[in-house]
Amino acid sequence: MKISALTIFPEYFAPLELSLIGKARRGGLVDFEIHDLRDFASGVHKSVDDTPYGGGAGMVMRADIWGEAIDHLASKESANLIDLVILTPSGKRFTQRDAEALSKSENILFACGRYEGIDARVEEHYRKDQRFRVHALSLGDFVLNGGEVAALAMIESITRLIPGVIGNPDSLLEESHVSEGFLEYPVYTKPPVWREIEVPDVLLSGNHAAIAKWRSDKSSESRD
Repeated sequence: MKISALTIFPEYFAPLELSLIGKARRGGLVDFEIHDLRDFASGVHKSVDDTPYGGGAGMVMRADIWGEAIDHLASKESANLIDLVILTPSGKRFTQRDAEALSKSENILFACGRYEGIDARVEEHYRKDQRFRVHALSLGDFVLNGGEVAALAMIESITRLIPGVIGNPDSLLEESHVSEGFLEYPVYTKPPVWREIEVPDVLLSGNHAAIAKWRSDKSSESRD
């Protein structure tokens, strides 16, 4: 899998060198490319934004610069289809189902917006471009300063599902959200008593059927 990101802050993606994701990259399971959007801007200041039509506060990232950048990166790819992920607070909320679907992609490109967002014509244009499958996604109902943090979270969620990234693939089957509507059950380890709080007796019983039922019951409980 190849994952690329377009951003005005490439340094944000340094954590991709760490932990299991960094190991997966070094092992050839996933390839990362981080591109500076300003490389596709002109002028002394390499500006990528301008005032919004219709007035209002803030600045909007220009469609022409995003278009040149996306087209340039796409021209170098041999994949039949590129999953273009546009990070925006108004996008669909990212879920485990999205992570599972994107983990099967050959090529993902994250468009990390800033300021008041990316000119809406970028999404409109690339939804008509047969080279792309466009996903307008958000981490949730809150606003970040930019799309980089959201992209990092999504990249980790996606890449850990690639075969070989997680050492024990069976551990993925019992995680929260793998089964729709269910969270992972509470987990415990040594010591059996900590600050007067005891591990539930059933987990120490050796009765695997009872343990399985307890875990299933706990998974179905609401954590709100």
